[in-house]
Amino acid sequence: MADIIHLNSIADIHRMLGIANPTHPLVTVIDNDCIGMANSSISYSTGMFIISMKSGMTGSMKYGASTYDFNDGVMLFMAPEQVIIPAHSVVETGSRGWTLMFHPDLIRRTSLGQKINQYTFFAYDVNEALHLSDSEMQTLTELSLKIVRELEQNIDKHTENLISGSIELMLDYCIRYYDRQFYTRSNKSKDTIIDFENLLRNYFDDRKVIEALPSVAYCGKALGISPNYLSDLLKKETGKTTKEHIQLFVIELAKNKLLGSELSISQIAYQLGFDYPAHFSKLFKNATGQSPSDFRKLN
Repeated sequence: MADIIHLNSIADIHRMLGIANPTHPLVTVIDNDCIGMANSSISYSTGMFIISMKSGMTGSMKYGASTYDFNDGVMLFMAPEQVIIPAHSVVETGSRGWTLMFHPDLIRRTSLGQKINQYTFFAYDVNEALHLSDSEMQTLTELSLKIVRELEQNIDKHTENLISGSIELMLDYCIRYYDRQFYTRSNKSKDTIIDFENLLRNYFDDRKVIEALPSVAYCGKALGISPNYLSDLLKKETGKTTKEHIQLFVIELAKNKLLGSELSISQIAYQLGFDYPAHFSKLFKNATGQSPSDFRKLN
């Protein structure tokens, strides 16, 4: 197994890359031509959020359990403590690529710190990278240059808020661009929804008694995409998250059992994978406005 080098600070990253010391201890913007990935015997993990725009780079790397081909996608997002396994890469002449790295401490006291978990693409798999038009690339690059210019100033009490504000705006643009990507790939998204619905049907058809409801993580893994990406895709296409879809599917099964069998409420709950009948009854009432027993009586 490859050795893992833990890079816990921006200074550690600069030393590893052999570049000048950072001007700020918690954030840096690096040209991708500084980043060599030829040594595949060493893996890296960082305590940083990483936003990387690839342009003019070929090759691949492993991130988590997936392999990222630099020919696919333009924008990649990585959360702290993820393991990166470099592979062969080549930075071409005229590359416009850059990588922004920032420590969570940079944003703890800012509005971005309160909403960073809302940017779910930090938990996407690498094969779910963001594809950008030239104008979108220019918009994000201008924001990265704004951060660079701020880093060239003397650090004062305004520095962290100004930089985190630019990062927040960059991430908000990326939400817009991902929305556009979901829309333009609507046919592929619809195929994923069909696969998801078939997955749920097969999950319940293959088991007489369900030991547990299918989790969002299970569904994502079975479909070969990250749980966050699946939920965001479903939300954009249907207005409901993966969890909501699973619950509604279970409610429809429960209705069939309530009206088509003499099973007790508790038996139905256990058959559908609920540990406690009360949890089933609460979910059913929240979804239908009726308790399971009232639904049975009135129908």
